[in-house]
Amino acid sequence: MILNKIKKGSLINGDLGVWTVFLLLCAISLIEVYSASSRMTFVSGAYWDPIMQHGSFMLMGIFIAWLVHFIPCNYFKIACTAGMFLSLFLLIAVLVIGQKTNDAGRWIEIGFIRFQPSEIAKLSLVGFSCFILSSLRDEKGASPTGFKIVALTAFITILLIFTENASTAFIIALVMFGICFYAQIRKKIIIIALCIGFLGLGGIFGIAHSIPEETLTEWQMSDGPLHRLPTWIHRITDKQERPEDPSKFKPHENPQKAYAKVAIATSNVIGRGPGNSRQRDFIPQAFSDFIYAIIIEELGFPGAFLVLSLYLILMYRSMQIARRCKALFPSYLVMGLALMIVVQAMMNMAVAVGAFPVTGQPLPLVSRGGTSLFITCTYIGMILSVSHTAKRKPEYEENTQATAEA
Repeated sequence: MILNKIKKGSLINGDLGVWTVFLLLCAISLIEVYSASSRMTFVSGAYWDPIMQHGSFMLMGIFIAWLVHFIPCNYFKIACTAGMFLSLFLLIAVLVIGQKTNDAGRWIEIGFIRFQPSEIAKLSLVGFSCFILSSLRDEKGASPTGFKIVALTAFITILLIFTENASTAFIIALVMFGICFYAQIRKKIIIIALCIGFLGLGGIFGIAHSIPEETLTEWQMSDGPLHRLPTWIHRITDKQERPEDPSKFKPHENPQKAYAKVAIATSNVIGRGPGNSRQRDFIPQAFSDFIYAIIIEELGFPGAFLVLSLYLILMYRSMQIARRCKALFPSYLVMGLALMIVVQAMMNMAVAVGAFPVTGQPLPLVSRGGTSLFITCTYIGMILSVSHTAKRKPEYEENTQATAEA
């Protein structure tokens, strides 16, 4: 199939806006990860290794997106359904044999391959849910049966992820709600889900403020399923109190948040220039979780606005692609994938500027990473696939033909 495309000379297909956003974010990533990896180069003693590895991963990710964008979008129904069963098995496995990083067991190692099952689960769940919601319908929209299947699958997935990665579980819940809303789930069900969600969040905040510190310490010292709970509670209940005397402030107690704020405050609006960050040496995850703070420090608010705008443009272009689709599955799929990227990006940026508790979520396509980068590139490839392989509504087919003739 791909060889036939190459023979016909159509090496690049799909929405030009999505391609442009994708490649611009990749270019920004190479520049900023190179700058933000100074801490890694100092520890390893290898100056070029971090950026060479990231650059090779980035090229592999672009190649993955390029390959996936040739696949007809209907094939994603089968792939995501199979991936859903596989990811549930892997999520159970990671709880038993998962490798820990930063005190969180989110990784599985098979030989020299190391990956996060939660990333595979995110992609599979979106595709599977869109397949079910587009298939099981009645005259009022997505049927209650379809919603129950999706809700049960999402609940099991979120439950398995929640114990080690609460922020990813939260993102999945938000995206699933967005997909169900777009799929025209009954208003009554939407209202009930919203009420349950708000009550659940209220209960979580209430419980978080009522648990004694001694109990949290015991949980944190154990290897049980609650060992990550104290970390989440401390992030939720952090009142960010600062001493009146600045000399008594201790940034080393929470270096990521403290030095990220210093980076933003010292950007002087226009930034220090690429490669001139000073706080990258003090932020432990400057190349990942807090790379947006480094972008602001080096590129100023124009650079920050550019990155934010690129994600919003991606969302807008995805909405346009979804509107053109004749079938429901590709329309739902594009919206779900775009939401997964953009919601995670917004959460990462909110954390970097201090508007949201620390989550450990990377900035999609920009932060240094392996599994997350490859899966996000797969999202992009699937969006591009839908943009040129999904059948269009008649009015959009006519517009396309008129443009081609002109």
